[in-house]
Amino acid sequence: MSYVVVNALSVPPGAGDTLEQRFAARAGLVEHAPGFERFELLRPVEGTDAYLVYTRWHSRDDYEQWRASRQFDQGHREGGPAGSAPAPVSTAAQIWAFEVAATAGG
Repeated sequence: MSYVVVNALSVPPGAGDTLEQRFAARAGLVEHAPGFERFELLRPVEGTDAYLVYTRWHSRDDYEQWRASRQFDQGHREGGPAGSAPAPVSTAAQIWAFEVAATAGG
């Protein structure tokens, strides 16, 4: 069964557009990682103000290998000295992980 990782991001009011633009312009390195199946950035509409970053993997091992990779580090650089990636938009994050127990549809 697949392995799903959800990153719940707390984003200050008015900063959602910036977060969405950054994800739209991201390097896209995750799409080429072995075992990668799907990515979605979920915008809050009702019930929460957290953005959810959803990734689906063939296995936990595939996800762990991605986390340990140089490509992961490149895609997740935070703000620092001049010339580096800008500071994060989110103010807090929680990582949730799941094994898919049942699925339907495409």
